[in-house]
Amino acid sequence: MDWSKIKVVELASVLAGPAVGTFFAELGAQVIKVENGKTGGDVTRGWKLSTEDKANKTSAYFASVNHSKEYLFLNLSDPNDLALVQDHIRSADIVVSNFKASSAVKLGMDFSSLQALNPNIILGEITGYPTGNRPAFDVVLQAETGFLAMSGTDSNHLAKMPVALIDVLAAHQLKEGILVAMLEQQYDGKAKHVQVSLYEAALASLANQASNFLMAGHIPKPIGTQHPNIAPYGDLIQSSDGGKIVLAVGTENHFEQLCSALELDELKFDNRFMSNTLRVANRETLMYTIQSASEVLAMDELCQKLSESKVPFGVVKTMDEVFKDEEAKNLVLKSKEQDESTERVRHNVFRIA
Repeated sequence: MDWSKIKVVELASVLAGPAVGTFFAELGAQVIKVENGKTGGDVTRGWKLSTEDKANKTSAYFASVNHSKEYLFLNLSDPNDLALVQDHIRSADIVVSNFKASSAVKLGMDFSSLQALNPNIILGEITGYPTGNRPAFDVVLQAETGFLAMSGTDSNHLAKMPVALIDVLAAHQLKEGILVAMLEQQYDGKAKHVQVSLYEAALASLANQASNFLMAGHIPKPIGTQHPNIAPYGDLIQSSDGGKIVLAVGTENHFEQLCSALELDELKFDNRFMSNTLRVANRETLMYTIQSASEVLAMDELCQKLSESKVPFGVVKTMDEVFKDEEAKNLVLKSKEQDESTERVRHNVFRIA
């Protein structure tokens, strides 16, 4: 498919909607981002770290979800600016927006109005909640869909996910919906209205935690990195020189491999740890023993022993350590956005052969 022939008009701001626009831009589509000229554009342009150059127009946050787009700073309340946007929509394939429902109608950017402009348009629309005009932000959704209550170390030390993951998840849902709409349109040629709410995207992503509650009445509590159903999975161990490793022991074979790696073969036959259910129930005692064996080993030696025994594990890395890896470096996209150098991680990492 020649994606350069696809035109996307992005009327969205912040993260979820712009991430969808960047998805299509990375494929090679023409993406025109319309920003609010009255307020200086997308609000995330001003979301800068204290270490960023205040003179730059492009914050690192903005750069993370805006790539290879054409930027128009317009006022949709101005008839001339509105006419310009409408002209772009007439020749567009996709519009991405995140207006409140009432604002979309007022500006003539609701589905009925866009369909009148372009009978073949696909509108991809992100809202906060399925109904109503209540504003929504990622941390609000993390709170109201159960993520905050089960994140952190205990009920007094809750933690939000350190990226706006609800926005990211909603963006994935909208991308999928738009691609499905494009497929359907090949058969019926009709305009499509794809809607995704942050709230529903968050709930859909609860996965096993939702089923744990729905089927077993389990209400998850904050347990740090640990997994509620598996042990030792998500549990952290530390080396003698301060390095941290997370374990992902998900099978009986993995547990036996871990015991062999740390010379703890007696645990294989301990009645408290002979099944995953028992290990979950006796997790604290189990991890005390495992930690006692790991903390006498330097990081290199500990990693070598785990690797040789084929134990699933991961080294806990800081961001600078992450981007020392060549595989991570290969995903970095560098570009000029409004004459400023920007960097981001590639959004599209799938491969089609």
